[in-house]
Amino acid sequence: MNVKISRNAAKVLQMELDKDENKGLNVRVQVTHKHGDHAHYGLGLDDKTANDVVVSTDKGIDVLLDKNEPLLDGIRIDYFYVPEEGFMITNPSKGNHGDH
Repeated sequence: MNVKISRNAAKVLQMELDKDENKGLNVRVQVTHKHGDHAHYGLGLDDKTANDVVVSTDKGIDVLLDKNEPLLDGIRIDYFYVPEEGFMITNPSKGNHGDH
């Protein structure tokens, strides 16, 4: 499985991972809703389970993904400051470019 993460997203996620209350947790991306070949994604911090694969990114952030969910392979995690601050998760490899 493959995960891309932007520099801004890695910076914000690392600040969360460095907090004492989050020690030992990993970043998790999950599919919260899907219809057809399109998915909506959720992001959080979690412990690894038996169904997870840990994907290391080039930004030093490990991401937990459900190994049985093909719509997670190829996701991109971005963080934007404008027009509204927050994360955006898309999967360009599956045709999801965040336009919906």
